[in-house]
Amino acid sequence: MIMIISGAGLSAESGIKTFRDHDGLWENYDVMKVCSTQGWEADRELVTQFYNARRKDLEDKEPNAAHFALAKLEKMYPNKIYNLTQNVDNLLEKAGCTEVTHLHGTLTDLRCEDCNHIWDVGYHSQEEYGYCPLCESTSVRHNVVMFGEAAPAYEKIYEAISNCKLLIAIGTSGQVIDIVPIAREFQHSILINPKKEEYMTSFTKETSASQTATACLSAGDDFIDDYFKHFLQMGAGDAVEEMQALIEEFMDER
Repeated sequence: MIMIISGAGLSAESGIKTFRDHDGLWENYDVMKVCSTQGWEADRELVTQFYNARRKDLEDKEPNAAHFALAKLEKMYPNKIYNLTQNVDNLLEKAGCTEVTHLHGTLTDLRCEDCNHIWDVGYHSQEEYGYCPLCESTSVRHNVVMFGEAAPAYEKIYEAISNCKLLIAIGTSGQVIDIVPIAREFQHSILINPKKEEYMTSFTKETSASQTATACLSAGDDFIDDYFKHFLQMGAGDAVEEMQALIEEFMDER
């Protein structure tokens, strides 16, 4: 089986911006004010308007060649693909993917804070859906995982590692999900990214400052691609043909 984990680089060619491209600002918003639990508690209206704008911006975005390539792989190898994405957009689904795990939630859905019901609102604003259609609670929020809260879908990462023999990482810098420990679990792996990314380890809250400093010094000379068998240093769309050839070669050997 094949584990695919994608990040912002997958959708960048479709015109979807990421905050990491703008020094912590996303469309002139301070990311920690609109994408964290602290920000949500401090100003729910600001956060709601931010996600309303992101939802509306997504409406005219279309899948690129890489999205369509992943949909094709799903059809070529039914029940053999774990398609995990860190992206909250719906471009994989627009391209034809039907088995996508959104690790950080979905922009086109809302969630009830009382009963946890999730429902599709398309590209509409949250104000148009002021209450939960299941329990009628007015405690409604976006369905995107914020900094400071758990991401239940991460369980799928461990499941995929256990069941897969080939890892494909597309357009992820490893700054949110540390992909190096994942890559270490695979003998066969492909990294697709337009630039070499220095490997800076991620740390849990229990990590002390001295441990962090020591680990950073030891990891400072490493690059993420050092931990992958194949490194396609190009954009996701440009890598489609070479990626498909490597996958077919791997599957033919099974």
